[in-house]
Amino acid sequence: MSTRDQSCTDALPLDHVFDFEGQSVRYGVMGAGAPLVMVHGTPFSSQVWRRIAPIVARFRRVHYFDLLGYGASEMRDGQDVSLGVQNRVLAALLQHWSRDWNNVLPDVLAHDFGGATSLRAALLNGCAYRSLLLVDPVAVAPWGSPFVRHVRQHEAAFAGVPPYMHQAMLDAYLRGAAHRALSPEKLRIYTHPWTGERGQAAFYRQIAQMDQRYTDEVQSRYGELTCPVSILWGVEDEWIPVERGVELASLIPGARFSRVPGSGHLMQEDAPEAIVGELLTFLRIVA
Repeated sequence: MSTRDQSCTDALPLDHVFDFEGQSVRYGVMGAGAPLVMVHGTPFSSQVWRRIAPIVARFRRVHYFDLLGYGASEMRDGQDVSLGVQNRVLAALLQHWSRDWNNVLPDVLAHDFGGATSLRAALLNGCAYRSLLLVDPVAVAPWGSPFVRHVRQHEAAFAGVPPYMHQAMLDAYLRGAAHRALSPEKLRIYTHPWTGERGQAAFYRQIAQMDQRYTDEVQSRYGELTCPVSILWGVEDEWIPVERGVELASLIPGARFSRVPGSGHLMQEDAPEAIVGELLTFLRIVA
């Protein structure tokens, strides 16, 4: 898949390739200054940051990447794309990028599964952040929609449905992430990597590997986080209710928590200004 083949003219470039245990992970870098790393969730890609990264890159060196098995990163049969591997991918990338950071810790902005990935990397891999801003993260049990639970039990059947049926289910699933209607153009940005024989199989593969044990493994340890943490949550999030955010904030000493009205789970589309605004405020606080 081309790094620019995202069905949108403002797609973030993914010009770099990182080898993770013999698998390619695509990433991009823009801007200059202290490092800030953006971690996307499921079933999205780094393109969720396409309206945010260029703004932040005016004053920071922004790093973003596609999780293993997502977007433009490698997809293959039998691949482990679970939360159990994504924290190791992030830890390896941070080590790789840090060679140019002059011992400066990165600020991290993470959404959905990116939140779980960032939390696991901190608590299980010893990754250190200057700050962590979480947007509707997967972090507190229970999580997983009825659709996710059903696919987990019938991965092979779903992976083999006709492409037109897959496209219809994929569109319906992704529309539920946003509170505001997604235009066909925006919808294609997120569905494009999951189409075609390889993409369709990869879509159901990542769902089949969703397992709450990966957040259960660290949920009791959130109080060990040492960096400042801020949490944004869409009031209209139909994938993970705002109550999960309230609970998460209570588990992290000193965490900031903000509800974002008019936003669903995909805040990058519903209210990107809320993310940029909190990021600017939060970075000043932790400076």
